Parts: sequence; C-alpha cells; structure tokens
Amino acid sequence: MSGTSAQLTYRQLDLLKLMYLSREADRREGILFRQGRGWFQIGSMGHEALAILGLLMHDEDFLFPYYRDRAMMLARGVTVRELAHDFFAKADSSSGGRQMPSHFSCAERRIWSMPSPTGATLLPACGFAWGIQLDGLPQVVVACIGEAATRQGEFYEAVCFAVERQLPIVFVVEDNRYGISTNTDQLNPFKLGVFADGIGVRHVDGRSPQAVHEAASAALDKARAGQGPSILVCEVDRLCSHTSSDDHRTYRSSEDIQTMLERDPVRTLAEQLVDQGELTWDEWEAMRAEIDSAVDQDYQFAATAPDPKPTEVLDHVWNETSEEATAPPLPGGQAWRMVDAVNQVFRAALERDERTVFLGEDIEDPKGGVFKLTAGLSTAHPDRVHNSPLAECTIVGVGIGLASYGKRPVFELQFVDFVGPAWNQIATNLSTLNWRTQGKWNCPMVLYAPYGAYLPGGGPWHSQSNEAAFAHLPGIHVVVPSTPEDAAGLMWTAMSTNNPTVYLIPKHLFRKSLEVDPQVPAVPFGRARIRQAGTDVTLVAWGNAMELALQAAEALADEASVEVIDLRCLVPWDRETVIDSLEKTGRLVVVQEDNRSCSFGQSIIGEIVDDPDSWYELLSPPKLVSRTDVPIGFNPILEYAALPSLEDVIAAIRTTMEE
Repeated sequence: MSGTSAQLTYRQLDLLKLMYLSREADRREGILFRQGRGWFQIGSMGHEALAILGLLMHDEDFLFPYYRDRAMMLARGVTVRELAHDFFAKADSSSGGRQMPSHFSCAERRIWSMPSPTGATLLPACGFAWGIQLDGLPQVVVACIGEAATRQGEFYEAVCFAVERQLPIVFVVEDNRYGISTNTDQLNPFKLGVFADGIGVRHVDGRSPQAVHEAASAALDKARAGQGPSILVCEVDRLCSHTSSDDHRTYRSSEDIQTMLERDPVRTLAEQLVDQGELTWDEWEAMRAEIDSAVDQDYQFAATAPDPKPTEVLDHVWNETSEEATAPPLPGGQAWRMVDAVNQVFRAALERDERTVFLGEDIEDPKGGVFKLTAGLSTAHPDRVHNSPLAECTIVGVGIGLASYGKRPVFELQFVDFVGPAWNQIATNLSTLNWRTQGKWNCPMVLYAPYGAYLPGGGPWHSQSNEAAFAHLPGIHVVVPSTPEDAAGLMWTAMSTNNPTVYLIPKHLFRKSLEVDPQVPAVPFGRARIRQAGTDVTLVAWGNAMELALQAAEALADEASVEVIDLRCLVPWDRETVIDSLEKTGRLVVVQEDNRSCSFGQSIIGEIVDDPDSWYELLSPPKLVSRTDVPIGFNPILEYAALPSLEDVIAAIRTTMEE
C-alpha cells in the first residue's frame, strides 16, 4: 500500500480499514497476553493516524520506526500475520524470536530493525540519509521516536548532524504526553522552547489524518528536494497502558482517560465518514466483523507456527558470508612505521572502493588526524573523508547506519578512552544488528582508535587499553596489531569483512620503524603469529605488551627457551596455536596492558584451565602479568607504577619455571 508520490491522495475509507486493522491486532494481542499465550505486548492504540506517513513514502525510502507504529508497518506492506509471528516470537518472525513484539524490522520493505533502547535508531537513520545524499538519490529517511526519548543526547546529536549536512530525513516525534507513567509536559524540549522553528519544526495534530497528510507531504517533499531535514511533532494519545506490564489507571485519572477515548482517531474517522454519507453504521459493523475474523485467523495461524530451535541460538552472531583474507597493498622489503602502513592501506581502499568513507575528529588535512593516520586522504578524496563534530556517539551511530545502507565506513575515535558516549550504539546496534535480524541487516563498519599507554603524558583519558570491554560484546571483531605489516594486514582484512571490527592501534608502537619482509602476507582474523619459537614457556601478548614479551624472552635466553605468540586478533583468538605451543612447553604466561579484573588475559587463562585437554598440558599454574586495577596517572612515575614492566614479565616466566 506504500505510495509512489508525496502528492498521493488517500481514500479515507481505505485508511479507516487500515487503522482499524491495526487496532484489532492490538486488541487481539492484549487478549492473548491475558490468556497467558504471549509473554509481552506493546500497544499502538491512538497512534493509528500516523499510518499516513507509510502511505506517503516511496517504496525506495527507508523507515526507522517507533514501537507504536503498527499502523505505519501495515501501510508499508507488512501483514498482520507477520506481526502475529512477532508477537508469538516464532521462528518465522522478523527476528526469529530474538526480539520483543513491536520491535519492527523488514529489510525487504526498507524498515530498519528497532532495538529497545529508545532513540538508538536516530543516528543510524542519519547514516542512511547521508549515504543517500552521497549517492545523489531522491530517497528519504523517516525516523520516528516517542517524545520522552527526545531528552536523550542521541536525539540532539542526530538533529544537529542532519541540519549540519542538510540530510534528506524527516524526524517524527510521537507525543502522547507520557513516558511510561511520567507526564512529559514539563520535560518535552518542544514545549520548553528548546528548538527554534527555523530548523523545520512543525507541530501537528497526529489524531487527524488530514493534518498528518498535509505536514508529512510538505516535509517529505522538502527532504526529497535536497532542502534538509524537518521535525514533525505529532500530538497523539496513548489510549492503552504503556505495555502489558503497566496499568495506566494507576497514574491517570478516569476523566483523563475518558477525554482521550472521546477523541479516539479510529472512532472519529468512522463518525466523520458516516456524517459525510460515505459509510453507514451497518457497513461499519460489517467491516469490523470481517477484519476481526481475518485478524483472528492470522493469530490462530501464527500461534501454531514453528518455534525457534535452541540449536539455532548462535546462528547469525556473525555474518557468515564467505571471506578470504588477501595481502594488503603494502610494499615489502623496506622499513615501515605502523602509522604510515595504516595510511598506505587507507589510500588504497579509497582508490579501489568508491563505497569507502572516512569520518572522525580532525582527520581532514591539514591536520590529517592527531596522529597523522589520515594525512593526505581528504586532499585526494575530499568527497569521502570528513571531519566529524566532537561527538563520539554521532561517529559510531552514523557509521552503523552508513554501513547498513551499503557503504564501507572506516571511522575514527580520536582516542579509545573517549568511547564512553558511543557505548550505547556499540552495545545496542553494532554488536547485535546481524544477530537480531538473522542477517537481514548487517554492519561492515571499521571503528579504529589509538589506544594504550607507555607514552608518558597521556593521563587517565589518553592511555587506556580497554580491549576486554569490546571483546565482551558478541558479534564484533577485536584486533590489536604490534608490527607495521600486521597493522596493514589486519586493517585490510577489516575493511573487507562483512562484520563490524574494532581496531585498536597501540600508540607506543605507532612510530617505531621496523623492517618488513619482501612479501607482506594476508592476515586472517583469528590467526596468531609466533614471533619467537621456544620449548620451555609459552608467552602470549598483543599490542604494546609484545615489546615487553620479546625483551623478556631475549633477557632470559640463557635460562629458558620462550615461545612468544603475538595474538594479533582477540575476537576470535587463536586458541589452537596457544594450545599447540603448550603441548611443547607446559607453561603459560600472558602479558597484557589492560587492567587485571575481568580482562582478556584472564579470559585466556580461564579457557585454558577450563579445558581438560589443555589443563593436563600444564606443568605449573599459568601467570598473568597485567596492569593493576587503577587508572593511568599523568605523571610518568604514576603511569609506569601501574603498568606491567619488563621485570614483572621476567619474574612471571621464572616463577612458571620453578613450579
């Protein structure tokens, strides 16, 4: 039922049928929940007139819905039967039973997957809109949100980015005056006068199909003409409780509820059509009975559909598209610094793949990034290398959307220490998108960041090595190079994989010049590198800690034969190479720069001792050499007091040899 023109004139009777279809599906789910035949329900009652937006959108447009947009889903062509499968969390639902009901998603109809954290879709929506703009296409993005979530920072970041770049996007704020039980009249930024009308804010009676049609048509036309974003603040009523876990009668007066019911948009439109002579009450009753029967059949059918299988729970954590790592375009047989090697593959990616886009703070020339990782790129490719605002959540959220749209974003966080504001996007969308949509939406984004200490003067917020936090999230590759050729190879692999990658570059090793072999090899994910062979002790490290590991092995050459393994990739990590080494040595030392508690080094040791096959290879307890549980201080004395030292590594190796 989606339209082909923003000038579409709709038949009121057809709209009434669609609105009532949504209402009856809501009602049916409420009954099923109370019968114990469902686990949760979110109603859309009162928001039905916003279905007009779905009718006005082109088939090629993209929709980022809100969980009360059932009628809008129906207008975009999603069927009641499909939504019924979602309610019962069936195998054939849009998420395969992985998402709650009303967390809409349909890649075929260009409906992006909605997560529970409200507002988390807006920055990805901007990423889609930016991709459309970069491609010069006449498409539009519609992004919906409840008014309570307009107090979240991501809403402001999304609006600012859309205005900054004049993106073809329409934000729809569905204002029903309640965030669960909290009345938002004194919290809503539009009622507080925070937003000026100059950025395209329009207040709309969201109960009136004609008012929505008029405002949405103008906003869509404006966006399609390249005139930038709009915000439609649509006043609607939530005629039901927040969810099936709520009872709005405990915090709303009976008079308030009755007033809402008297302006019910479904009943109001039916009365209007009767008054106009386009419908009789008997016809209306017959129409409702027919829809009721059809909805009942759809939910009966969905109730008996197959459930997901427990054996499928791990499916789609990763995009399983076949990939083979290829050698990076890095000339060998010469000395390289890591920073230059990464810059070299960046240049090659921009030249070879028009989909590649860069965004980050200060990455354009003449600065070229605070560490010069992107030096020269914006001069050569000004259309695809861009400075970002000082907003890490924008960087990550827009990148997620841009990757889902079909581009290959390679986005920079200036320091990994500043990842905090972006954590919602990383944990909510970057990590889960492929899994929660069964691979229908994916996110091949590279998020790279300088990280680590051993570079005096960084202090608490320029010296962290927090790889374990990223490794904890399923669905994200985490890599940490320690040589120029591995830096080039891992980045080249990351830019070609169909999964998201967090790429951490150790600052201490940035400018260390090392000879590179004549043939620079491909570096597949999950493949460690044996930097030095040995027979007495297996020493595992990555990033900056590799320098300590190699120095310790050299210092103890007369006492012990140490096998040094550079893990390179943490997710997935090369367990096989470590276990093969332990079969020779029987002793394990892990060296990491991150702090000890809940760290990746602890994870490695935990997995080794948890497995009987590797446990029985051990001749002594494994040792972890790690930073103590304390931030990095600004004074170098404090920094080095917290970090692992060469003496610490040597002592750990000697301890394993003695036991």
